[in-house]
Amino acid sequence: MKPVLDLVTKLGPARLAAMAAVTLMLIGFFAFIILRVSRPDMGVLFSDLSMQDSSAVIRDLDARGIRYETRGDAGQTILAPRGDLARLRMDLAGKGLPAQGGVGYEIFDKGDAFSSTNFVQNVNHLRALEGELARSIRAIGRVQAARVHLVLPERRLFERDREAPSAAIVLKLMGDLDPGQVRAIRHLASSAVEGLRPERVSIVDERGRLLADGARDANAGAEGFEDRQVGLERRLRGQIEDVIAGIVGPGRARVQVNAELDLNRIESRSETFDPESRVVRSAQTRTEATLSGGPEGQVSVGNELPGAGTEKAPPSPKDSSNKNEETTNYEISRVTKTEIAEGGRIKRLSVAVVVDGVYATGPDGKQTYSPRPAAEIERITALVRSAVGFDKARGDQIEVVNLRFAESPSVPQFAEPSLIQSLLAPTKEDALRMGELAVLALLTLIVLLAVVRPLLRQVLAPPPEAALAGPASIDAALATALAAPGGAATVIDPNSPTARLMEFAKINGQVQAETVQRVVDMVRASPAETAEVLRAWIHEE
Repeated sequence: MKPVLDLVTKLGPARLAAMAAVTLMLIGFFAFIILRVSRPDMGVLFSDLSMQDSSAVIRDLDARGIRYETRGDAGQTILAPRGDLARLRMDLAGKGLPAQGGVGYEIFDKGDAFSSTNFVQNVNHLRALEGELARSIRAIGRVQAARVHLVLPERRLFERDREAPSAAIVLKLMGDLDPGQVRAIRHLASSAVEGLRPERVSIVDERGRLLADGARDANAGAEGFEDRQVGLERRLRGQIEDVIAGIVGPGRARVQVNAELDLNRIESRSETFDPESRVVRSAQTRTEATLSGGPEGQVSVGNELPGAGTEKAPPSPKDSSNKNEETTNYEISRVTKTEIAEGGRIKRLSVAVVVDGVYATGPDGKQTYSPRPAAEIERITALVRSAVGFDKARGDQIEVVNLRFAESPSVPQFAEPSLIQSLLAPTKEDALRMGELAVLALLTLIVLLAVVRPLLRQVLAPPPEAALAGPASIDAALATALAAPGGAATVIDPNSPTARLMEFAKINGQVQAETVQRVVDMVRASPAETAEVLRAWIHEE
């Protein structure tokens, strides 16, 4: 242990502390690198989970001993090793996870049908039907979550009037649904439940807005026409804005459309006969011939008396007649026409369009306003008429007016952002890049301060004894060591300061000798260049 203790004593507490700090820093740095490299690549296993589904999935992962991570306040997103994502999803799907807050027809796989009562079976069937409908509705793009409540009246014997089923659907949306998607959800629910009509389905979103009313009866038609009118006005307004925006610029036109719809349902029937178009339907021909003679062969009293048969009666004339009858039936062409015009036809259109003028930037940088030419306004009016399907006989009215808006358009600036602007408004990629550079710079600074700087200080610092003793001290020590009294050499202790000074002098002399020898070699190798250098030195002032 003595050499170890001598080494520790020679190093001193400052060097020992520096070495310990450097060692710990290097161990921590390499441990971080190893952990970072050996950490598995995590991928998203499930996202947008409910709290029930998230807890169920986490319990299953804990039972399997699989490493996972959660994101979000309630753990809506679960991350797992990317290589195990496919296997985990299949295994969890086999267990019905995630259930998305509801159950489907798999509820019948967990119970005993023989020991269940009729009431329990009906409740399970209702739960399964609601869960399957909720899963189908969630397949729509903008629907994030759905809950379905079905009201199925019980069937009773000897009941004539049966109440119709109804449904209530609550949706959590990512955006807004258009009327077509709302109708699709209503028809989806009505087609999946026996006896349920689309008009009996109510839909509400997470903000409490009524998207579809399933309780209206008498006013259902009127409200349906209202929705149709609003949708028609929105569609026509969008078409006009798309056409005008390409001419006056985006946001420089205001469009309002008022569509009057005819709510009357008209049914007409007409029957037309064409006398010029005749077709023989049937033809019948009948011929009759009649022949009548005299009294021969007639039975009378005179003919029955004795001797009456021997007398011959005079011949009598005979009568004959012929009769022909022909009947032809003709079919006259007939056209029967039935027309039904449903309510909701466009009765009249009124379109009002306001367009802004033209702005020009003057030499002083201010914008000046000038109205648009009348010919341009006429062309815009013609485009609006073509876009909405203008019908003068219907009484449509279109007005296009050029007025100055209260706010002038802002001049777009396409100048390259300066360095300060980029730093004040960084993008996501810039923030990630700056964070990466900051981490690398911090690690580099730590390594420089904790590792490189102490090592350089130890290498470049002279020994304490040599630093304190100047050249004169070294020469005196050498003279004292080499010249002993009586001309005899003195034996020097290797561990004494004098021995160390002598060793340092030897090393210094060797370095100088090597330097001189290197210069001599260079002069011998290039004498001409050496002579030129010497001449330059001589002629220098």
